[in-house]
Amino acid sequence: MIKEFREFAIKGNMVDMAVGIIIGGAFATIVKSLVADVIMPPIGLLLGGVDFANLFVVLRGTGDFATLAEAQAAGAVTINYGVFFNNVISFLIVAWAVFFLVRAINRLKREEEKTEEAAAPPPTPEDILLLREIRDNLKQR
Repeated sequence: MIKEFREFAIKGNMVDMAVGIIIGGAFATIVKSLVADVIMPPIGLLLGGVDFANLFVVLRGTGDFATLAEAQAAGAVTINYGVFFNNVISFLIVAWAVFFLVRAINRLKREEEKTEEAAAPPPTPEDILLLREIRDNLKQR
C-alpha cells in the first residue's frame, strides 16, 4: 500500500495539482487584497463614503455600533452583508481569471493537436491495402 501511494504521489498530475493549489492560494490572497484595498474603496466613495466591510445588520445585541469590529467585540450577532459582497466580487474576479487561463490552455492544446495532425502524413494506398489484408486475415482466424 505504501508503494502504491508513493507511485500515486510522484505522478506528474499529483505534483501539478499541488503546485496549482499553492499558486491558487496565493492568487486568492492577491485577489482579496485587490477587492478590499483597490476596487471597493472607490466604489464606496462613489456611493457616498460607504465602507463595504462595515455593512452589517445587528440581529441580537444592544448598542449603536459604528463598525463590524465593535459589534463583534460587544458580542452582537450580525449579518455581515458587506463582507459577503466583497467575497462575491472576489469570486467573480477569480472565476474570470480562471476562465481566461483555461481558455488559453485549450487554445494551446488545439494548436498542438493541429501540429500533430499536420505532422502525420495521410495513409498511402499501399498502407490501406495492407491494413485491409491484416483485417481480413484476423477475421478468418
